[in-house]
Amino acid sequence: MRLAAPASTTLNQRLYDALRDWIQSGELAAGSLLPSSRQLAGELRIGRNSVVTAIERLVAEGFVETRPGAGAFVSEWGARGGVEIDDSPTAMPTLSRRGTRVLAFGATLAARHTAFAPGVPALDRFPRERWQRLLRRHQQRAPVDWFDYQTQGGVPALREALCDYLRLSRSVRCHPDQILITQGAQQGFELIARLLADAGDSVWLEEPGYGGAQACFASAGLELQPVEVDAHGVNLDRVPAGAASPALIYVTPSHQYPSGVTLSLARRTALLETAKRLGAWIIEDDYDSEFRYASAPLASLQGLVASAPVIYVGTFSKVLYPGLRLGYLVLPEALVEPFRRANARLHREGQYPVQAALADFIAEGHFARHVATMRDCYRQRQACLREALAPAVRQGLVLSEGQAGMHLVAELESHALESVLVSRARAQGILLSPLSAFYLESPGRPGLVLGYAGATAAEIAAAGAWLAGAWLSASGRAATRAGGAT
Repeated sequence: MRLAAPASTTLNQRLYDALRDWIQSGELAAGSLLPSSRQLAGELRIGRNSVVTAIERLVAEGFVETRPGAGAFVSEWGARGGVEIDDSPTAMPTLSRRGTRVLAFGATLAARHTAFAPGVPALDRFPRERWQRLLRRHQQRAPVDWFDYQTQGGVPALREALCDYLRLSRSVRCHPDQILITQGAQQGFELIARLLADAGDSVWLEEPGYGGAQACFASAGLELQPVEVDAHGVNLDRVPAGAASPALIYVTPSHQYPSGVTLSLARRTALLETAKRLGAWIIEDDYDSEFRYASAPLASLQGLVASAPVIYVGTFSKVLYPGLRLGYLVLPEALVEPFRRANARLHREGQYPVQAALADFIAEGHFARHVATMRDCYRQRQACLREALAPAVRQGLVLSEGQAGMHLVAELESHALESVLVSRARAQGILLSPLSAFYLESPGRPGLVLGYAGATAAEIAAAGAWLAGAWLSASGRAATRAGGAT
């Protein structure tokens, strides 16, 4: 008997693997008597304890059985189970219809975020040392009950800090008990879909819109009804005749994703009136309202009128970093208790030391300073992208206004041009997000969603110069002598 060549595994693990393989292959037949532990140890020149440990594991798993006074034998189950197992490659599993729908949404994932990846913040500018100090403080001082299951909806200090921040900066009407801390905005969408809609209910969504929300509502079995977005935001006058009344209406009113337009006051009023009339809940996704460059952050839809049928959804993924995995809901009082209980039941609460550190990060003023720093940073990075694309803009490439947010939209003349640019970029290791992919109904408007927040000025300049040249070439335009193709 020989064991496999020495490796990183222990002796008892290697002996266990060898014996199990021989049993499963039938080399050790059912009923075979194994050598004694002393005999095996001597033949293999290993410690007897290693042999005993390996055999005890095989006994526990049912491959071997011991008989008092007789020894250890290969069990009938072990031999039959191994011989009869079909060892041919397993066929690919068939996804459910719901699973297939979920995978149809969302942007392409890249191994490394590039200059044009939308929704990625400036991770290189996050104050990591200060954040780590706060984390260590609360991890060291965490009360023992924080290690238990939690059901209170989040650390009270964080809900209080958030409440003060939202009331001052976003005119949100709330008190701390109305805030439920979640593990990101996506979990908030899931809770809303589970608790306020049934499979087959309709949800109205902006067209084009956020793929994460589209996927979440599709996975809940809801019927997705796209509603056209124009220069003033979502246009309820364009809801198709005969469309089912919605249980939910999802919007990004402060900075529509991905078009970048702002929902006008007239449209906001119409949206609130429509939701009340139809008995629908409005989901206000306020994902990056902190980053406005021409004015202060806009007042929330939720705070526009008292008793608005609005659930306000926020996240720290854009303003801090995605790996934080913290978001929140601001709920009408009647929904607070059921949502808190459902969140505790379905997802379990956690990360209380992290939540406490974030509460201090806000209360001590670090959050506000970081937002101001990032606002200036993103303004500069957007300017850098515009400068890099200037040769193409002079030849007719149209960019969105970019008064807020972390990305620009480049309008294209055709889907063929969109496809060519996306393909050429991929060959260069650059991720381009086609605007048409954000539409629920084909073909959608052609264009590119160009993220700039998560890349350095040098990366933006290089990628932008490449894109300007690629657009000039693919669109058949010659660069002017002043601009020149880069």
